[in-house]
Amino acid sequence: MFAEKPTLFGKLVTLRPAGPEYVDGLWELVNDPETVRLTGSRGTPDYESTKNWYLSRSEHDDRLDLAICAVEDDSYVGEIVLNQLDPDNLSCNLRIALVGPRAYGKGYGSEAIRLVLDHAFGTTPLHRVSLDVYSFNERAVHVYRKIGFVQEGVCRDALLLDGEWYDSIIMSILAPDWPVREI
Repeated sequence: MFAEKPTLFGKLVTLRPAGPEYVDGLWELVNDPETVRLTGSRGTPDYESTKNWYLSRSEHDDRLDLAICAVEDDSYVGEIVLNQLDPDNLSCNLRIALVGPRAYGKGYGSEAIRLVLDHAFGTTPLHRVSLDVYSFNERAVHVYRKIGFVQEGVCRDALLLDGEWYDSIIMSILAPDWPVREI
């Protein structure tokens, strides 16, 4: 379903197939303390593993990994991924991460999500796209709701972070709820 790796163009961002040219940007992303906190990431990445990860993205037809690049200077500002494809039920997961505070609050994430949903619902038979977001990430929850994601449930105490428990909010959007549009 994701064998084709498109380039998607918006007013603020261009989404390009993730590849080795974006390794340094991904390295910045996985090492940004705020991004690590917001995503609940664990472990310590090493550069070689990060490089190998982006080298292999084009080989997978069950996921779509796209680099988010700012139109203003073509800099890498994050990644957006459709993964966990369930072809029998025409559903998948959405994951997005920005490189940190220099990319927050500029509309990059909102536009990237809209571009990916337009692609998913406009060019594939996908019916459902879901995501999980931690309850303390109020900015992301607000963006997802504004875009049209609906809360389906909560996994209580799903993340232990700095000695405190946080819920994971499960949200989704369905193809009939998404008007594919020009951005």
